[in-house]
Amino acid sequence: MVNNIGRRLLDGLFPHHCALCGLRSGRDVPLCLACEREMPVNHHCCTRCALPLAPGNDAAASPVEVRLCGQCLQAPPAFERVIAPWLYGEYFAHLIHRWKYHREQYLTPLLAALWLQQAQRRGPVDLLVPVPLHWRRRWRRGFNQSEVLCRQLRASCPELRACRVAHRLVARRRATAAQSGMNARQRAGNLRGAFTVSGPCDNLRIAIVDDVLTTGATASALARALSAAGAGRIEVWCLARTPAPGV
Repeated sequence: MVNNIGRRLLDGLFPHHCALCGLRSGRDVPLCLACEREMPVNHHCCTRCALPLAPGNDAAASPVEVRLCGQCLQAPPAFERVIAPWLYGEYFAHLIHRWKYHREQYLTPLLAALWLQQAQRRGPVDLLVPVPLHWRRRWRRGFNQSEVLCRQLRASCPELRACRVAHRLVARRRATAAQSGMNARQRAGNLRGAFTVSGPCDNLRIAIVDDVLTTGATASALARALSAAGAGRIEVWCLARTPAPGV
């Protein structure tokens, strides 16, 4: 009760405004309910890589065929599954762009809360591993958004407080070219040998944490490196998933 009263007082003195429409959010996060309802949830997706799937006749196919995309059926990735509860649409892209490139880190608790409210069926993990940035890119940006997200998820969720944020476990040993504009094959080649793991991961349950999953090339390269170090189970946790090209 005391906490609720305190939140109301703070909201009255320092009201939150929606980061999308600019109006008072009426909540303890900078996002109003109306704008949140405009952000599409990634409900119908591949259970392995979280790629959005086109609606189909579910009764006409087996559950595996319905829930796995063609790429995962042909060549399963090195990770067990991706949890990406939101679609990377216009609104989510705007939030992430401001967070990453304009250093608006007050959005971090909001983004973590959006992930947690939709990702209810996550498995137990031992380590949270942020996707590392090369030191030059980190220096230019001023922070690693994946590491910041890891720490906020751990702080916001009591179930994750026993997990360690292993921000030094994996290093990016070479600066890779920017991947925007590359196709899946080019991205995979760009990341070949980019990551090195500094210690054993014997039978550990690991969640790779990132902001957006596009082709999965970065997550796959990192998962292969962790698997080679002995990881027992690897999941990928990210805020949003982009649709397939042309969708």
